[in-house]
Amino acid sequence: MPDEQTQRAAARRDVLGAARLGQPVARCSPLDLEVHPAGSPTRYAGSPGVREAPLPGYVARDHDWVLAKVVSEAAEGRSHMVVLVGSSSTGKTRACWEAVQALAEPGWWLWHPFAPGRAEAALAGLPAVPPCTVVWLNEAQHYLGDPQLGEQIAAGLHGLLTDVGRGPVLIVATLWPELVQQYTALPQPGEGDPHSRVRELLAARMLSVPEAFDDAALRAAAVLAKEGDVLLAGALTRAGTSGRIAQDLAGAPELLRRYRHGSPAAAALLNAAMDARRLGVGPHLPQPFLAEACVDYLEDVDYAQLGDSWVESAFAELTRPVHGKQAPLCRITPRPRHRSPTSAPANPLAANTPALFQLADYLEQHGRATRRRLCPPASFWAAAGQHLSRPDDLDALARAARARYRLRWAEHLARRAAEAGQVRSLLVHAARCEQAADWAQAKALYRRAADAGKARAWPLLAEVHEQAGEPRIAENLAWQAAAAGHVRGLARIAVLREETGDPAGAQALALRAADAGHGQPLQRLTALRHTLGQHEDAEATALLAADHGHPHVLTVLGELREVSGDLASAQALYRQAAEAGHSYALVCLAMLREELHDLDGADDLALQATAAWNPRAVALLSGLHTEAGRQDRAEALCHRAIAAGHSQVLLVLAGLRQRAGDLGGAEALYRQAAEAGHRQALLSVARLREKAGDTPSAETLYRAAADSGDISALTALSALRERAGDPADAEALAWQAADAGAPHVLSRLVAIRRRAGRRQDADILAAQAIDAGYTPRADFRRNSPHPRFPHGLDPDGTPTPPWP
Repeated sequence: MPDEQTQRAAARRDVLGAARLGQPVARCSPLDLEVHPAGSPTRYAGSPGVREAPLPGYVARDHDWVLAKVVSEAAEGRSHMVVLVGSSSTGKTRACWEAVQALAEPGWWLWHPFAPGRAEAALAGLPAVPPCTVVWLNEAQHYLGDPQLGEQIAAGLHGLLTDVGRGPVLIVATLWPELVQQYTALPQPGEGDPHSRVRELLAARMLSVPEAFDDAALRAAAVLAKEGDVLLAGALTRAGTSGRIAQDLAGAPELLRRYRHGSPAAAALLNAAMDARRLGVGPHLPQPFLAEACVDYLEDVDYAQLGDSWVESAFAELTRPVHGKQAPLCRITPRPRHRSPTSAPANPLAANTPALFQLADYLEQHGRATRRRLCPPASFWAAAGQHLSRPDDLDALARAARARYRLRWAEHLARRAAEAGQVRSLLVHAARCEQAADWAQAKALYRRAADAGKARAWPLLAEVHEQAGEPRIAENLAWQAAAAGHVRGLARIAVLREETGDPAGAQALALRAADAGHGQPLQRLTALRHTLGQHEDAEATALLAADHGHPHVLTVLGELREVSGDLASAQALYRQAAEAGHSYALVCLAMLREELHDLDGADDLALQATAAWNPRAVALLSGLHTEAGRQDRAEALCHRAIAAGHSQVLLVLAGLRQRAGDLGGAEALYRQAAEAGHRQALLSVARLREKAGDTPSAETLYRAAADSGDISALTALSALRERAGDPADAEALAWQAADAGAPHVLSRLVAIRRRAGRRQDADILAAQAIDAGYTPRADFRRNSPHPRFPHGLDPDGTPTPPWP
């Protein structure tokens, strides 16, 4: 860090003093930051009475050089976030620890939000993070994956990174690959998008950590071992051939051995804990829940041999550490959450408080991988209903039960969740009260949901206050919601004021929102005024929106005018929007010029839109040309776009050739597009090869497309392998697609087998998919009764009898 910045950092520390979040990097302990210890506690020379588990020498790998560059740029004044992605115990946290040591001498501080709860601490502290701070988010799923606060935390982190006045800061985080996949997956049509902000935050900020040491890293580790590093020497002896050095040092092999070769009762407890975590229960598992949940995991012969103290013995077996602080189950003591002067904090050690245990993260990930297709037995669901009390835990299990068609347990757990104040249930009840004009009850329920952390409840609460005749309260709440990213409240209040005869108040509110970066209220007002026939007011409102930085409102109004037949006005609005920088207006204008038979003008506009990084214009317009019999013009337009450097239009041109019957020309263009980096073109080439009867080439291309992340390639490849007489490979591919977020591939495979007369095989696969939470559409729809078991399934897979 330059001298000037070092001085500024010191000045900031002097001002902030003891109130500053965290502590200096130089005073942090790696074990307090959850770096896995690699051995038993040792007394360090010069530190009498201090015992800490030692860390082995560090071997830098490829990701460390990238991480070091990020840290260096942060030290020079540029805020950064980096998320290390890798399986459990691969060295992610240790890599972060080693990297931030470079910030100790320049005087940076480190903040690890942890108590009273990780998510709560992060959300509360983010506004107070000062410059020259490392924000430490180890196991970032506890922050970004929190069902109530995760999206708000993501927004807060984004704000911290983009606010130049608060930098520089460095945010370091770690995540497992399967959680990254969960958070970054696009929602299916008609579904909610619970991780939209997290997905945007993670984009381009992830750094992969490999499972194993490569040859260069193994050689470097061997040098350290030869120089006297006994921990590395032992790990190389045990795991050198596999390269899984980090896992060995973290105790992973011993954890697995304890799981696989422990007593039957211990294994049953771990299976119950793994199932609870993979189905969405929080990390702190009550002992009574685990003890009762594990009963049906035991074989009859093992259950018959249990002694009177089997619970105590099994927990004692599983809480013995394998390395340092690690154990298969670790007893934890949560910090009290309430410390107000008027109420004493709850005593976590009170006699009526059940002991809480946390599963080792390596075993948790192992359970997610090996048990993901299993439905827990009856004792698990019964114990959950009796001993779990957190609303989010009950709601998660209710949804997991419904996904597995265990309808009776789903209903029971959902009722328990609602009784415990689960937020989604509160919103449903509040909406019913709002429809009945029971404003007092609706406000009370929306307030409870908002106070419970559901940010979406704030705009709903604002709307109810507006409808109840409390505009000032409504507006304050709407602004509060907008600050959390929910602009709907401001838009709805503006519309309500317009509808109730206060257009000036509506527009004033919408303009304030526009100045704050929220264009939706002006857009809604523009559309409403157009619908009411107030065309001049609508156009004036759209122009105001453009003047305040929201030119897309002009495009919206232009589309409304075009639909109503006012093409001249639509054209003028599109031009104004395009001149203000809204590229989609060029697309609309190109389509309109084609409709008016100005083909040259339409083509020129489509190329302008493509140059503005909106290639939809070329695709749409070439499609219109083709439908009108202008194939040559469509291809000429594509060639002009390609010549201008827009290689993605190769896909459009290939599609035109394919529809025209020129399969050879289409395949050549698809291959050219793939070589230009558009990997989705591989799938199109594969389909052409399959249609031509070249199955081996098609399979090779499908696999290449699947390896590049195209899930739809797995669908085609699974069907191809099924038709080729390889049902095992077809099924493995279908499961791979389902695990990647495309359960419909299982549905298609079930349907293929039924059509082929293999009903028994289809029924077996459908039952396995249901147990895994992937209800095949070919078997039955989620919201429709199954003809063979209309009341759902019991945990063992048998039909549930009628129940009240």
